[in-house]
Amino acid sequence: MSISAKDVQKLRQATGAGMMDAKKALTEADGDFDGAVQILREKGLAKAASRTDRDNSEGLITVASDDSGAALVHLKSETDFAAKSDDFVKMAQELAQLVLAKGPEAVSEREAEIENLKLTVKENIDFGQVVRMDVADGDVIDAYLHGGGKTGVLIQATGMSAEALHEIAMHIAFASPTYLSRDEVPADEVERERAALLEITKNEGKPEAAWDKIVDGRLNAWFGERVLLEQGVFGEKETVATRIGEGTIAKFVLAKVG
Repeated sequence: MSISAKDVQKLRQATGAGMMDAKKALTEADGDFDGAVQILREKGLAKAASRTDRDNSEGLITVASDDSGAALVHLKSETDFAAKSDDFVKMAQELAQLVLAKGPEAVSEREAEIENLKLTVKENIDFGQVVRMDVADGDVIDAYLHGGGKTGVLIQATGMSAEALHEIAMHIAFASPTYLSRDEVPADEVERERAALLEITKNEGKPEAAWDKIVDGRLNAWFGERVLLEQGVFGEKETVATRIGEGTIAKFVLAKVG
């Protein structure tokens, strides 16, 4: 039967089990929640589960790419020390290659090894982003790592050279955009910001006739901090949209440790 992400999250919250453990238990129990809880207990996962309430804001990001596409895996840990261990680094690198070959769901194939790694390093190990980006005809993909695996970027575009796309990938790591274009920003988020900027403008004693123009200008600056195409490349005046010219960025993924 189909197991939803909501079901997996509910079981994780109730038991503290990892994502893959929870999904496997639900599958074995044919979706029965209580049965899945019992399976997790019987498999002795309580010890590992007891760590899941501990902060795991450290970790390592790895990428892999070939002619078919690119993959990114963020393997999370509690400490930077654990993330730099040979076993952890090897696991993260192998997982990126596995996701490149088979897709994000393939990480479940390494469940036993990940459980062993949890016990070895005695930390709460789990996944952050796990992504595969498929290349289409005429597309170019860049997979970029920065800071020794603290930041990872995947980006896909058409009408751009590999060198030009790599520059934009480095910019993404630098500027941390949230959205590709203004159209992707949720309307309610924009309206909340507009309302806040209007109140700020009023409180500054600006002339009422100028309020709309001032708010529009400040909102444009707000978009420029969040929207990739409107950001200045590496903080300069020229925007990403201008730099790529006739090229088109289809999508990007940004992952950061912490």
